[in-house]
Amino acid sequence: MVQIYDITRTVSPTTHVWPGDTPYSAERVMSISNGESVNLTTLTTTAHIGTHADAYYHYEADGYTIGHMSLAAYIGPVRVVTVRKESGPLMPTDFSHVDLVGGQRLLIHSHVSDLPDDQWPDEIVYPTPELIAWLASMDYVLIGLDSPSVDALDSKDLPGHHALRQHHMVNLEGLMLKDVPDGDYELIALPLKLDQACGSPVRAILRPLTTS
Repeated sequence: MVQIYDITRTVSPTTHVWPGDTPYSAERVMSISNGESVNLTTLTTTAHIGTHADAYYHYEADGYTIGHMSLAAYIGPVRVVTVRKESGPLMPTDFSHVDLVGGQRLLIHSHVSDLPDDQWPDEIVYPTPELIAWLASMDYVLIGLDSPSVDALDSKDLPGHHALRQHHMVNLEGLMLKDVPDGDYELIALPLKLDQACGSPVRAILRPLTTS
């Protein structure tokens, strides 16, 4: 049996969301215990709950909504790399301990993966436009983080987000990479085909690459 690493945060009413955003709730509108034929729930939450993908429309008015984002970047070979830094911007030099040449997708493992789902990180690392441009020059198509943003938590101009679109890359946020060894995998993290939405939760998994 092929080992699967589930790198998705559990979505529950206690899952921390961006301050001021809509938390998760599940309202049961039909119940077998009440004699009805099925259990039926209505879900209410933000598009950016837990492990999720941003659409370009999230940060640029003319960007694609999530249902129109190309799926190709969200599935395929990926490299998981742990960074030593615990806060602040990430530059190419922060990856001098690993060879990223020949990769297509990068997942960055930081201390945030050690935090429970209901805890908001006080400090995060985030990719600089320089790092994004460097990865794009090597034909990377996706960058994923265990933190809730690809920019500083107090950023208003969102240079990392805008750099991603400029270089035709996509991002994942809120990953759970605890206990995942650094190395190469297959990533599957497809967003839902939601109309008019600025993002989507994903069920993200990693499968070890098979070798001949």
